[in-house]
Amino acid sequence: MPRKVSVAAWGAALFISWNAILLLYLMSRSRGTDHSDLTAHVIQLAEEAEAELEKQKGLLQQIHYYSGLLNHQQPPSHVRPEPITPNMSFPSPSPVGSGPLPLVIPILVVACDRPSVRRCLDSLLKYRPSAENFPIIVSQDCGHEETSKIIDSYGDAVTHIKQPDLSEVAVPPEHRKFQGYYKISRHYRWALNQIFKTMGYKAAIVVEDDLEVAPDFYEYFQTTISLLQKDRMLWCVSAWNDNGKEALIDPGGSSLLYRSDFFPGLGWLLLLELWEELEPKWPSAFWDDWVRRPEQRLGRACVRPELSRTRTFGRKGVSQGQFFDQHLRFIKLNQDPVAFTKMDLSYLLKDTYDPWFRKQVYGAPKARAEEVLHGQVPGGRTVRVEYTTKDTFKAMARAFGVMEDLKSGVARAAYKGVVSFTHRGRRVFLAPPKDWAGYDPSWT
Repeated sequence: MPRKVSVAAWGAALFISWNAILLLYLMSRSRGTDHSDLTAHVIQLAEEAEAELEKQKGLLQQIHYYSGLLNHQQPPSHVRPEPITPNMSFPSPSPVGSGPLPLVIPILVVACDRPSVRRCLDSLLKYRPSAENFPIIVSQDCGHEETSKIIDSYGDAVTHIKQPDLSEVAVPPEHRKFQGYYKISRHYRWALNQIFKTMGYKAAIVVEDDLEVAPDFYEYFQTTISLLQKDRMLWCVSAWNDNGKEALIDPGGSSLLYRSDFFPGLGWLLLLELWEELEPKWPSAFWDDWVRRPEQRLGRACVRPELSRTRTFGRKGVSQGQFFDQHLRFIKLNQDPVAFTKMDLSYLLKDTYDPWFRKQVYGAPKARAEEVLHGQVPGGRTVRVEYTTKDTFKAMARAFGVMEDLKSGVARAAYKGVVSFTHRGRRVFLAPPKDWAGYDPSWT
């Protein structure tokens, strides 16, 4: 409180002093003036006064802005710094409507038997701006004693909760080797119920114990949560880009964000309302693939970044290192912090984003994959490569080095069937024809 009062007092004193100087300045200019030229001189004084008042207006705006920051309030749009314009000519934004935002967003760390959870927690604590606004809650399954001791060693910096049911899960005979996936699904349900039902939080960021985070991880989620509240066709924000390898991203595009029909996971934000919808029908296993089905997604999308805000270091797990050696370990973690709280992200709202996205994709020149791969397309920063069948998509994706697998017909990072990435500095849209009718769940 004393800091806020001192800033307000300083601003008021500075404003009064400026006015006093302005008055003395105008009075001094009026002495010795020939009254025969009084009219012209008055006009000149008025113009000078107007210029000085404009300076005062800017001063007041700065005082208002920084005072708002100290009060943890978003400054009014007329004094807010200009939004950063992404490289891909996004449409001019209109302000996102402000609603009641959760003051506290817990980080739920889902853990089991990895002592390397220390690396995850160290990363989260290193960049956490506020323990009060971002409490870290580690939910541990498995009962692994070494991992438990490591979590407890952080003391009050984190909250350690333990899944009480460590029993084997009854599974169909053909799924006996997938017992681990059943336990994971059970643990997620219990942990998220603890966050939303027992502890009463309104939102949560879910992180697994084999992830480390980027320096702007918290600011990214702190800003994008308003998009979930404004746009009911968004149901999550993810820190992950499935095609986030260095060769496939714009290295200067750390501020670029997109809509995606594919649920990325790997560090993601959800609201209480979504959990209330999903929890009654939560699956017994393979929860992430279940979330990607049309009957759960219901046409909704997630926000995802150009450069990932998480990176996985966990080769060990129930998936036996699937994709890790060939893909996941090459995902680039953003190291160029972006001031998302000073940006207007309303261009990501569906009504604004969709027309712009369609224009970008289908306004780009069309070329064959071979031409792009061999650098035979002249000029232009964007190009469109079309696919018409599952097999042609997979072949082209493989050729460019992007993820080729599909879940319920949706490719990783796809929006409206389009997968966006870079190739040798050029933006490539791997896209279906313009008359695309929607995802085909048999493409899986």
